[in-house]
Amino acid sequence: MQKYWRILKLFWSTAIAAELEYRLNFVIAAISSVGNLAGSLFSLFLFYRTGYQFAGWTWQEAMLVVGMFTFLQGISQTFLSPNLNRIVDQVQQGTLDYVLLKPISSQFWLSTRMVSPWGLPNLLLGCLILLYIGTQLGLTPLSFGLSLLPIACGILILYSLWFMLGATSIWFVKIYNVTAVLQGFLDAGRYPITAYPAVYRFFFTFVVPVTFLTTVPAETMLGRSPIGWIIGAGFLGAILLCLSNLVWRFALRFYTSASS
Repeated sequence: MQKYWRILKLFWSTAIAAELEYRLNFVIAAISSVGNLAGSLFSLFLFYRTGYQFAGWTWQEAMLVVGMFTFLQGISQTFLSPNLNRIVDQVQQGTLDYVLLKPISSQFWLSTRMVSPWGLPNLLLGCLILLYIGTQLGLTPLSFGLSLLPIACGILILYSLWFMLGATSIWFVKIYNVTAVLQGFLDAGRYPITAYPAVYRFFFTFVVPVTFLTTVPAETMLGRSPIGWIIGAGFLGAILLCLSNLVWRFALRFYTSASS
């Protein structure tokens, strides 16, 4: 374990040093994050401005879901996207060969090699919204602490789904459109799940588990999420993480490199 911590520290220090060569990108990323957040809040405002509200969700409670979605976007842009989107390139260019020859887990290498500071504005904005709205709603530190488990499970779920899609590039090579579709589905998490008709709620819970990414953590923070949903999020995160490793190992049996 200490070996992997040292490797992770080396990975991230070199990645950040390389990214900071283009510091103007951080300003652009911050402006983009503010614009995206403004768009999310404006679209939510359009629902609530006439007195309408999502079933069981006040304006401030729905804002918690927006904050959770923004935070998750920051996690994705900082840790997931810089790594998992590169799997396709590794397969196409044949550089995956060099990864497989290294004396560490190839899944660990592909999942943690890069880190991007350009997702930090979304991380910061998401945390600020959660803290501000949580204060307005009178939430306690315990409420925030209890939500950490479903938040962690949501991150695991998102990572596992994304990594398994990346693994399919060994068969299909070009899957950029598929990952774009996944990200499109995940955009549904900016609203509480009750905002959608029953058919969509079923789809976003049991097919593409968007519910566990934002709604369940927000409900846990509000103290009204059934314990079964929290346990379910934990099991789903653990199962998908193990499944991602099995899918990757299975996919590698069919990998013949770009030069063979």
